Amino acid sequence: MSEHQGADQPEDLGRLFMARGNAGDVDGLVALYEPNALLAFPLGKITIGRQAIRRVYEKFLATKPKFQGVAQPALRNGDFALTSTRFSGGATAEVAHRQSDGTWLWLIDQPNVLK
Repeated sequence: MSEHQGADQPEDLGRLFMARGNAGDVDGLVALYEPNALLAFPLGKITIGRQAIRRVYEKFLATKPKFQGVAQPALRNGDFALTSTRFSGGATAEVAHRQSDGTWLWLIDQPNVLK
């Protein structure tokens, strides 16, 4: 997964997610998460770890969704940040974690806080 650009700022994660999702890039989406990340998707389920997240996104991207939204300014506290992307009909909420190389990855992802 090292061939994918890292997120230099926590706000970059949302932008990278939308670009990679629209390109159908499953590897690129999975590369945005820590190895043991938690994803609250599909609705009503908790998915833990990159392998499980990969399986979820493979199924989801097969439906050819279109991602549009605006990444909001992150709230930072040391090596952690609360990120969010607003989109038509909802918003996301994620906890990002700064890695030892200075890039950011998601640790917790709630794709739609309104559902």
